[in-house]
Amino acid sequence: MTTDPIALTADLIRCPSVTPAEGGALVLLERLLSKAGFTCTRVDRNGVPNLFARWGAQGGKTFGFNGHTDVVPVGDAGAWTHDPFSGKIIDGVLWGRGATDMKSGVAAFAAAAVDFVRDTPPEGAIVLAITGDEEGPGRDGTRALLDWMAAQGEAMSVCLVGEPTCPDVLGQMMKIGRRGSMTFYIEVEGVQGHSAYPHRAKNPLHALVDLLGQMTAQPLDEGTDHFDPSTLQVTTIDCGNPANNVIPAKARATVNIRFNDAHSSATLEAWAKGLIAGVEAATGVRVALRTEVSGESFLTPPGDFVALVARAVAAETGVTPELSTSGGTSDARFVKDHCPVLEFGLVGKTMHQVDERIEVAQITALKRIYTRILRDYFA
Repeated sequence: MTTDPIALTADLIRCPSVTPAEGGALVLLERLLSKAGFTCTRVDRNGVPNLFARWGAQGGKTFGFNGHTDVVPVGDAGAWTHDPFSGKIIDGVLWGRGATDMKSGVAAFAAAAVDFVRDTPPEGAIVLAITGDEEGPGRDGTRALLDWMAAQGEAMSVCLVGEPTCPDVLGQMMKIGRRGSMTFYIEVEGVQGHSAYPHRAKNPLHALVDLLGQMTAQPLDEGTDHFDPSTLQVTTIDCGNPANNVIPAKARATVNIRFNDAHSSATLEAWAKGLIAGVEAATGVRVALRTEVSGESFLTPPGDFVALVARAVAAETGVTPELSTSGGTSDARFVKDHCPVLEFGLVGKTMHQVDERIEVAQITALKRIYTRILRDYFA
């Protein structure tokens, strides 16, 4: 008897696991995996639910899967064609929040792992690290799992994250890295005054505009071998001034940067501080900078692991996947400090949308791909 990834996806969708609620999803998976001989441990931290499952002996060759069962809020439930937690299948399409991102991916790799260890027990181990905090702050999800693994002497040799990676067709793209992401929160303090007497004030907006102009004047880089050029976007400017004849005392701006492997968050922060020092010296204002880093850029260079996954994808889909580093961040940014990590999953067109849905044939195909990857890895 094989494990049906479509039915498992539908069951997971029926668990209302809007981040950080567990909703029953990890309980369901723990029950399935335990029956298949996996040793399961809940690794909850600060109220965030996480599940670690291992089949096989600790310390040897270990293939890891990583994914999440938490989902984003449904938005206007009345705008959905079907109940977002119904898991309905209509005309070969599975509907519901998490159908694409990423209960289908978790179901596919869980089903592949369960059937693989039953039918062809490998010489090695399989680990599933599943979090309930990918769509949330990300502080107590995969990070908590990796911290626990380090304390317990658990290790993955390689890891595949099951996020949706394909733009239009299954097999089209796999992720071998991700850009880093960071945000600057800038506050400029000047001297308030009458707009008719600017010599008696220090306009923080002029200084801020100058600073932002310098930040955006030139591209950060021209791209690297595996990455597109880094991008810097000013996302908000505000001073809260309701008067048209008052120079305000303070002004604020937020800047988001998505950066490639030509930079680190530290080098970009040092660059910003250099520009700030110049503006302060020229204008006499004071500038405070707060930096928030979501993740550093990383790359798993093409090699044996990349080639193995690409071959399996091509064999099952007839499509040679593009090796990409595009998109936002994922939990792979944490796993990369533990072991080589790749991402491959379904077509992600409807993720986070009203009427999120996926063709059930894709889920079945994804299980086949993951099964082939396991077979080839342990061959």
